[in-house]
Amino acid sequence: MTTASHRLRCMLLGWGSVGLAYSIGAALHRPGHVLAESALDRALPFTPTAVWLYLSFFVLIPLAYLACAPQRLTRLMHGMQACALLCGACFLLWPTTLDYPPLAGDGVSLELLRLLDTADSSHNCLPSLHGALSMLAVLALLDRQRPLRNALLLLWGLALAASIVMARRHLAVDLGTGILLGALVGLAVSRRTPAPARAMEVRA
Repeated sequence: MTTASHRLRCMLLGWGSVGLAYSIGAALHRPGHVLAESALDRALPFTPTAVWLYLSFFVLIPLAYLACAPQRLTRLMHGMQACALLCGACFLLWPTTLDYPPLAGDGVSLELLRLLDTADSSHNCLPSLHGALSMLAVLALLDRQRPLRNALLLLWGLALAASIVMARRHLAVDLGTGILLGALVGLAVSRRTPAPARAMEVRA
């Protein structure tokens, strides 16, 4: 059985690498390409209260590391590292941003969005790391023997994706690109994980 300390170490190495990618985006001083809203973005209008569901991302990621099957733990870590590397390269070579809506008014939801604005870079939209990591987390938690849990996970993932757009942290184009990236990286990492690593995870 995989120990809790090993899971936490994998989370630190995997999710922690994403901080480097965000730092790259934050360090950019040149203007980013402004992404245009699509019909899908207009169908999901800016809704400040969506930030609460958006914040469930920070529950989904640790849950994936702490509850996924042992043989998927290393893949999850490597998948996040690969996504961080690829997204960081995109942020460096082609920074992107969007026309963020004004956050005028009072309320806890708006205050949370203002706080997120101060902590996040505005030049790291495409591809969405939130979309990529959410996809990797959902894939890591899926279990053929638990169809009800799978359905709930997929609903959570869809709701989270909608909230990311409705809170205007990303637009549909960069969110979709991030989700696709997460799916492709997850597939590639799954196929490239060596058999000895799987065996060690099962014995741990």
